[in-house]
Amino acid sequence: MATDTLKNLDPERHLIRYTGHAAFSSEVVVRAEGTLLFTESGRELLDFTSGQMSAILGHSHPAIVSTVREQIGRLDHLHSSMLSPQVIDLTRRLAGTLPHPLDKALLLTTGAEANEAAVRMAKLVSGRHEIVSFARSWHGMTQGAANATYSAGRKGYGPAAPGNFALPVPDRYRPGVVTSEGALDWRRQLDLGFELIDAQSVGSLAACLIEPILSSGGVVELPPGYLSALAEKCRERDMLLILDEAQTGLCRTGDWYAFQHEGVVPDIITLSKTLGAGLPLAAVLTSQEIEQRAHDRGYLFFTTHVNDPLPAAVGNTVLDILVQDRLDERTRKLGETLHDHLDRLAARHAIIGDVRGRGLLLGVELVGDEVLGRGGADRLGAAVTRRCFDLGLHMNIVQLPGMGGIFRIAPPLTASGDEIDRGVAILDEALTDATKEM
Repeated sequence: MATDTLKNLDPERHLIRYTGHAAFSSEVVVRAEGTLLFTESGRELLDFTSGQMSAILGHSHPAIVSTVREQIGRLDHLHSSMLSPQVIDLTRRLAGTLPHPLDKALLLTTGAEANEAAVRMAKLVSGRHEIVSFARSWHGMTQGAANATYSAGRKGYGPAAPGNFALPVPDRYRPGVVTSEGALDWRRQLDLGFELIDAQSVGSLAACLIEPILSSGGVVELPPGYLSALAEKCRERDMLLILDEAQTGLCRTGDWYAFQHEGVVPDIITLSKTLGAGLPLAAVLTSQEIEQRAHDRGYLFFTTHVNDPLPAAVGNTVLDILVQDRLDERTRKLGETLHDHLDRLAARHAIIGDVRGRGLLLGVELVGDEVLGRGGADRLGAAVTRRCFDLGLHMNIVQLPGMGGIFRIAPPLTASGDEIDRGVAILDEALTDATKEM
């Protein structure tokens, strides 16, 4: 359809609105390159969300474009029983990026699918059904993943599956359990959380499914030592530990995987988003032992596009670029620069309460509720987001109840220093303008 025809259409006339809290963007995007989006109206936007937190190599990366063009002309899709060199190579290489014994992989399409597959595997091999996840978790909207998601989407759909428990989030900025000095007492909070879980459990705890840095939950980084202590809680109860690294994996946080900081090796890890760099690709990785137990018990999980060669070829190219361009190191340095810029903004703008995160997954929390009353952060966050968009910066506000004042800042790992500077300058101006409006 011609572009001039699109201008005359109501963009929402035939689209189902798939979130309950916001309409679609007012701009139609017609092209993207690197960190830039180009709209139908001729505007240019800096993309500080990497699409849906996925395009870690930026948009239309030449190597990805070349891979897709070549692979789709050779081998795109197969029956689920058939394998391709691309799939065999990607599973081998993914295992090589992870510590022993995570060397068996299943390739899927989305993070929700990967978490669904991981939860089913944990239930089957343990013979149990209860799943623990954080109270502000987001693991997807398919049935099992949605049951383990507490940040949104639970009301109005009838009863969830039995045996899902929420664990308090160890938020250092807004602590729920504190020491005598007022700091987060995460050990006591973790103990209390599992005391409640143990009291409610029917003796069928199968797994704990968490993100090592909560992303949709407000960019909450686990305190040092927390993941190790959580892993011990799981071992005490013979539970599996599943880490959802859909958004944190593959160099986004400055390390190949966010869990590496703690030296904890999960039983199962799930990947998506960053693995396809904007194209639909996900993975579940576990040990030979767990995979064998699952297989012996008749493990069943696959989709139409399980182990497809086209996305697998893209995944191999993503790994090539991450290694060749040393994007873990680059992300660490660029993330430090961005964090410093944001800290300086916080010193100038009283409405910034906290800057946190690692690498190029950073959070900025506003303090609107304290200044403007209940719902103030939501209103202020929305105003800053609109003003950023007007000035040429696409930012992502956490659009969940009570968390509308937290920005997730996640530009592509390939963003230039100048683009980082430009984005921060726009955010600076937007904060000033939105504060005046409020």
